[in-house]
Amino acid sequence: MLQTRVMPCLLLRNEALVKTVQFKNAKYVGDPVNTVRIYNEKEVDELIFLDITATPDQKKPPFALIEEIASECFMPFTYGGGVRSLDDMRTIFSLGVEKIALNTHAVENPAFVQEAVARFGSQSIVIAIDVKKVLWRGYRVFTHGGRQRTKFDPVTYARHVEALGAGEILLTSIDRDGMMQGYDLILMRQVVEVVNLPVIACGGAGRVEDFAAAVQEGGASACATGSMVVFQGVNRAVLINFPARNELDTVLA
Repeated sequence: MLQTRVMPCLLLRNEALVKTVQFKNAKYVGDPVNTVRIYNEKEVDELIFLDITATPDQKKPPFALIEEIASECFMPFTYGGGVRSLDDMRTIFSLGVEKIALNTHAVENPAFVQEAVARFGSQSIVIAIDVKKVLWRGYRVFTHGGRQRTKFDPVTYARHVEALGAGEILLTSIDRDGMMQGYDLILMRQVVEVVNLPVIACGGAGRVEDFAAAVQEGGASACATGSMVVFQGVNRAVLINFPARNELDTVLA
């Protein structure tokens, strides 16, 4: 296993796998369970699944699908989307999920993060922070799948969730999502410098060198990638893929 984790970040919509660009225009890319089987063969170390409609549509997490994914998945994976109660979390963990990512509910109910940490341990709680640049205001944290702007800047909010006991941060640049032009290293560095938590870079990876930049220049502890591992070529033909181990070793050694 690489010292620096590199993991596919896969988006669910109505139990299908999709990919967005700047959190919009979701394109169907396949069946999530079949995709897991491909990543098993490619010996991927870790996966992230985020249901992008559960919270905006006020739906429960898709427990049956999560169970099916867990039954096929050879590697640890994180699930996020629509989690609003400790009972939801207990059910998801019982299905074989290692970590749960909280986003909107963590902003709306910070005490819930503390309760989740107390019940399940900080190592199993990831806070997903979605960030977008706002004219005249700089970076701002967004919720509800990027639809609602909060009062928080990412630096203040990252400190806040660390104080609540979260074990990890998944930091996603909405502006870079699906663009495949590299991570927002300025955003990454700003957050990394104020917390002692592992921070996963997400949004923008287009080549393996972007992982090295996220770690070496941005200070990220790990890298998540979406478009790069579900598309191929300038026309974005769907092809579930993952960089070869020697490619990753070369840039992350």
